Order: sequence, then structure tokens, then C-alpha cells
Amino acid sequence: MTSTSTPPGLARFNALEEDAALAALHEACSSTAWARRLLAARPYAGPEDLYAASDAAMAELTEKDLEEAMAGHPPIGRPKPGDPTSAREQSGMAGASEELKAEMLELNLAYQEKFGHVFLICATGRTGEQMRDAVKERIGNAPEQEREIVRTELGKINRIRLARLVEED
Repeated sequence: MTSTSTPPGLARFNALEEDAALAALHEACSSTAWARRLLAARPYAGPEDLYAASDAAMAELTEKDLEEAMAGHPPIGRPKPGDPTSAREQSGMAGASEELKAEMLELNLAYQEKFGHVFLICATGRTGEQMRDAVKERIGNAPEQEREIVRTELGKINRIRLARLVEED
């Protein structure tokens, strides 16, 4: 760490009561096991320590834990109404044509039928076309391979969401 000061958002997170900290972590990821691991490692000296703890916790999640984490994510192209986080993360689909939105709906349903969960991708910064191409590519994966891709994508999403928590003034 280059700086000796803890960012205000991280200092606030470190100081939160346990229930409030758990709630803040659940906003980032709906896996209870992941949130408890991060909670147990407080206080964090810097953001990189928090991200490393997140990555380590993500690597240890069981299949059931991953299912719990995925359950907190709406399908691509259909962010939860009133959820600014999923709307912001999926903004690449906001300007998509009706044709692309319809294609994504079909692909989401086919993916969900094959794997038993929503298609999960770190959508931040991706266009609707890039997300469509990714689901088309990944639908051919073996379930075990896809589960590890989902774990990686969840890790990226968690880092982005934790960065927002840490960088708040």
C-alpha cells in the first residue's frame, strides 16, 4: 500500500456494527458464506486487502454458496425494478434494440434451462452485443467449466461493488 491513510469508505466499513457491515456486504454479494468470511477479516488496512479477502472467499465457496450468490443477480437485460446497481451494471443493454433484447431473453432462457441458473457475467462496460456473444459462446460449456467461469465473473462483480463501497466519501 502506497498511502498510509485508509479511504473514508473503507474506514467507515471497518467501523460498522456487525449487522450493518453484513448488510453492506450483502449488497455486494448475496452469499452469506462470502460475507461472513469478509466480516471475520475486518479491519482492512487498505482496499487491496479487502479485494484479496473477497477473492479468497470466492475461491472457497461451495456449489450451494455459489447458487446463493447467483440468486442475487437478475437476468441480463432485465435488471430488478428499483435496483440502481443492476441497472447501472447492465447499462450496456439499456440502449439495445428490441431485437437484441428479445434475442437475449431467448438466450437467457436457454442458458437457464441448461445450467439451472441465470447467465452471469460482469456486465460493467460491456455492450449488449458483447453480452449476447458471451452467452452464445458459454452455452456450449460443460457445467463444471461454466461454474468456474461464473465464480470468476462473480469475483469481478464483487470487486467492482466493493470498490464502490470503499470509495464512498
